[in-house]
Amino acid sequence: MNRRIVTLVVALVPILVFGALLGTVRVPFVSLGPGPTFDTLGEYDGKKVVDIAGTDTKDYGGHLNMTTVSQRDGLTLGQALVLWLSDQQQLVPRAMVYPPDKSKDDVDKRNTDDFKNSEDSAEFAALSYLKYDNAVTVRTLSDDGPAKDVLKVGDAIDAVDGKPTATVDALTDILKTTKPGQKVVIDYRRKNSPAGTATVTLGAKEGRDYGYLGAALLDAPWAPFSIDFNLANIGGPSAGLMFSLAVVDKLTDGELNGGKFVAGTGTITPDGKVGPIGGISHKILAAEEAGATVFLVPADNCSEASTAERGDMTLVKVDTLTSAVDSLNRLTSGQDAPGC
Repeated sequence: MNRRIVTLVVALVPILVFGALLGTVRVPFVSLGPGPTFDTLGEYDGKKVVDIAGTDTKDYGGHLNMTTVSQRDGLTLGQALVLWLSDQQQLVPRAMVYPPDKSKDDVDKRNTDDFKNSEDSAEFAALSYLKYDNAVTVRTLSDDGPAKDVLKVGDAIDAVDGKPTATVDALTDILKTTKPGQKVVIDYRRKNSPAGTATVTLGAKEGRDYGYLGAALLDAPWAPFSIDFNLANIGGPSAGLMFSLAVVDKLTDGELNGGKFVAGTGTITPDGKVGPIGGISHKILAAEEAGATVFLVPADNCSEASTAERGDMTLVKVDTLTSAVDSLNRLTSGQDAPGC
């Protein structure tokens, strides 16, 4: 065989092997980058993202966009190299996103649960800001519990056997005087419906010598109307702040965003505290690319956010729902707001 051909073949073999490796070998990394944004004042898949029924709402326009981080798993060596060279993507060890002791389904379920909890917290934070009083609220009902066909999630329990239940502790104290099999009369309020009464035959629960209602209860601000959040498959808790702002905007007079394209992120607690999130630089870039001119940043993310690529977008520091509303009102009136 011609020596030149042999030399060429020898030189091509490692190139071909490396090319095969680029396309087939999986690497233990996940890429993170700017994800889609969703206007909490708008619609998604034909439904209002924040849908309030049973009371008058306002619709002023503008944007209050929640932001997300895109994520790619199962990368080949070639894909990882391309993303590594990109100035918009970040490669992180897969174990940081999917811990070795958890399956992907476990992590996805946890993210879904976190998102659902953020919806509840967003509703409670907004109602608290709007000065709605607390009530003993039904959060979940056991599938086989005594109250499952009598009460509904979201009901407010006002009394048991005529005794007021201002708090969950007060209701528990009443139940401790009952026995399994005993009938009790519950006074309740239901969203978008008249108040009512119902008789429940209490059940038994292992380790408990008093009657079992079969409802998870919490002390939370309660309103007679319903609030639904219609975004599916968006995991994690970081939409809380923007959901709360959308509720406040729809239930109060005046344009909260001042007609501007406002975006932001942040977890929220039921009492309105805004917490930090991951991927702030990716979310800021996503908002800037979507056209936002103002971005709400959790105070604990400000240091990282101040170094992110943002164009002419204004970064506003927030630590509570109240501070976020106040800052937006200041911007609307032409004043400065606390920044990062």
